[in-house]
Amino acid sequence: MSRIALLAREDLSPAQAEVYNSINAGARGGVRGPFRVLLHSPDLAKRVEQLGVYVRFQCKVPERLREFSIVLVSEHWHAAYEWYAHASLALKQGIPEVVLDAVAKGERPAFTEEADEITYDYVTSLLKTGRASDPVFSRAQALLGEEGLVDLTGLVGYYTLLALQLNAFEVPIPEDGYAPWPVKG
Repeated sequence: MSRIALLAREDLSPAQAEVYNSINAGARGGVRGPFRVLLHSPDLAKRVEQLGVYVRFQCKVPERLREFSIVLVSEHWHAAYEWYAHASLALKQGIPEVVLDAVAKGERPAFTEEADEITYDYVTSLLKTGRASDPVFSRAQALLGEEGLVDLTGLVGYYTLLALQLNAFEVPIPEDGYAPWPVKG
């Protein structure tokens, strides 16, 4: 059970309804997860959603690495809803199940793809220390270029924001959904 009402369309103020309608008609195709909490602050929800459209759907990081990075953020924060929403997308993008299983356990995966390993090292370094060593940074920059690396760093920050919203308000996953950690924790 969420610590805050997960607002339904019929319960919204005009400002909330405007944001709800924009999100519902946009790239996400629905208002779920953290956005059901963020609607309590329509101005914040609107800005977060706009940034999210770029980060999730348009940034210069390849989709496979975007989804993998989101899973890494969700594991770091044990954000169950974020894992539920993105682990299956990472699988569809070709991230091997054994890699996701290792990540879920907080273990370093055995990588078969160099791009996955570089992304793992960069994202986990940022999450653990707030920085990346020169070798980790250089490999990530060689992989993604400057614009892509700026976008990846922004993606980590964006999904951290969502993870904290999800965790602070204990947003549940659907009953038939899976995450490797409980919502409370």
